Amino acid sequence: MDTSTIENLIRQGLPDAQVQVHGPDGVHFEALVVSPAFAGKLPLARHRMVYATLGDLMGGAIHALSLRTLTPDEAR
Repeated sequence: MDTSTIENLIRQGLPDAQVQVHGPDGVHFEALVVSPAFAGKLPLARHRMVYATLGDLMGGAIHALSLRTLTPDEAR
């Protein structure tokens, strides 16, 4: 698995999101996802939204994904 594939999958599921993914070992990844869709949602709900974009890859090709999820206002 590579970072660009993960970024593209998240962007497909959250089209208005700004996404940055890092993961030099190809198994453990860190992602910053900034999306207006996160407004009014608790962190757990935000993470579930991101995980939903990745489907079965979570726990398989993506062993671990550390998330930072922000609204555009929070990111400023």
